[in-house]
Amino acid sequence: MSTTLPLDVPRPEYPRPQFVREAWLNLNGRWQFETDRGDSGLERGLRDRDLTGEIVVPFCPESELSGIGDTDFMEAVWYRRTVTIPEEWSGSDVLLHFGAVDHDATVWVNGTEVARHRGGFTPFTAELRGVAAPGEDAVIVVRARDSRHGPQARGKQATWYANTHCHYTRTTGIWQTVWLEPVPSAARLKRPRITPDLGSNSFHVDLPITGNLPGHRVRAVLSDGDGEVVTASARADLDLCPRLVLTVPEDRVRTWSPADPHLYDLLLQLLDADGAVVDEAASYAGLRSVAVHGKRVLLNGAPVFQRLVLDQGYYPDGLMTAPTDADLVRDIELGLRAGFNGARLHQKVFEERYLYHADRLGYLVWGEFGDWGCETGVRDDNQRPDASYVAQWLEALERDHSHPSIIGWCPLNETYQNLHDRITPLDDVTRAMFLATKQADPSRPVIDASGYAHRVPETDVYDSHCYEQDPEAFARAMSGLAEDRPYVNTGPDGRPWSVPYRGQPYFCSEFGGIWWDAAAAATAAGDETGTSWGYGERPRTVKEFLTRFEGLVDVLLDDPDMFGYCYTQLTDVFQERNGVYGFDRGEKFDTAVLRRIQQRSAACESTD
Repeated sequence: MSTTLPLDVPRPEYPRPQFVREAWLNLNGRWQFETDRGDSGLERGLRDRDLTGEIVVPFCPESELSGIGDTDFMEAVWYRRTVTIPEEWSGSDVLLHFGAVDHDATVWVNGTEVARHRGGFTPFTAELRGVAAPGEDAVIVVRARDSRHGPQARGKQATWYANTHCHYTRTTGIWQTVWLEPVPSAARLKRPRITPDLGSNSFHVDLPITGNLPGHRVRAVLSDGDGEVVTASARADLDLCPRLVLTVPEDRVRTWSPADPHLYDLLLQLLDADGAVVDEAASYAGLRSVAVHGKRVLLNGAPVFQRLVLDQGYYPDGLMTAPTDADLVRDIELGLRAGFNGARLHQKVFEERYLYHADRLGYLVWGEFGDWGCETGVRDDNQRPDASYVAQWLEALERDHSHPSIIGWCPLNETYQNLHDRITPLDDVTRAMFLATKQADPSRPVIDASGYAHRVPETDVYDSHCYEQDPEAFARAMSGLAEDRPYVNTGPDGRPWSVPYRGQPYFCSEFGGIWWDAAAAATAAGDETGTSWGYGERPRTVKEFLTRFEGLVDVLLDDPDMFGYCYTQLTDVFQERNGVYGFDRGEKFDTAVLRRIQQRSAACESTD
């Protein structure tokens, strides 16, 4: 183990920027740690004794920043830390929050089990009432199981030892911030759901609470740089989820868009019968609309061509965890600098602070789930996601509903399975995730599965992935959209994977992926199982790369029926060398040229 572990608290910023309480305690930093390769630790007494090693949370043990850097398989890992709960929180209940733990987590505090959670991408919380109180020590023990065997939503994490193809080093255990928070005991606010309604210049605010007490009310105060805009309140002693409508006066309306990512401040309060504040939290909101009109997706009633880039959110030293908050900001700024106006957040539920920065910087994103990992090898029934996929996806929807930067949802990616006369688990889960998304959030378009197996006829959006590298051949592949015959991914033998296209908005949601590795540019074609690969024949010069990039982009910009695209990808990731930036975020090309190519007017943005 490294002897140079940082002594300060890594990732010190508040982890939940759209529901901020003033008092909290960040538990990132040094924890006791022990690997449990056989998952026998409970029988061996690891829960009840000191652990043999040390780790820096929130970085996973596979990462360099954790101080460990062990990339071998870990069936289970254990964490232990003793924390004194601040005495000044006396009279409050205490919540223990985990931003994300990969994959199955069990948490004990002072020997009592307080939480179980399945899913490596979404948050969960343990209530410590009756277990640890303010002024007392809390001995926190976490076991995380992360088997490489069996179906599991892994995203891009490899199930074999080495980084190969488009699979990367695993993330096991804690990889987002751990923190404590005091909350009122009798009744408190739960996470709000803020939905903009541009048609009426309003925000609909659902304010769930933990209990209804006589005389209690909820209140929301919307403000901007000039002060208070509007206030609304409602009784909180009747409904478990009071609902407020905040209508913005016409002279204070300012819409959120990439050109002007305006955010209103929002104060949320729970008041007792005397009008005293029982609980309050700070939030924010953006007033914008997303609509579908024919084959166009409209933002605030107008077509905005979605120049998206695939972002996988990996870092050389932190893996799925950004080393600092500034790294999250930098990735968005890199995308903007190269001419993109948004991103597909690919095969990963990004940490919430990324979305906060996208909100304030005006970056359009599609929220996605890390669904890869349900392969079975069974012919024609080769993918079997289970009920846990739906549960984890609903947790992501609950966390991220109120972020204005999210303009669409994508629960599945590149699921593939032949269509036949039997309903399969993939059909069931695809429909369940689509319907769950529409039920949880009818305000945004949903794509049932990006790329390959569209199994839901009424999906809001239809798409394809096409890595054809010759611009002329790419144009031919994309040419049928005007006649409702778009390019559709099929099986290698030509058998259909998807239900027929029905005239929905359509975009090529993965293309390009042009291989550029300057160190290997003059060598023979590489091997994708090695240290450098991309799609198609590698360009030999930067000029050749830029010519191909422009040719492919032009095909999609010039199609009046195409509402956007997603270029693969923002950065290189390990052996995958097809980013417009290096894995270290260094420049590979003149980004001003990339920006010029992308920023010209798109045909779908015409006002005709």
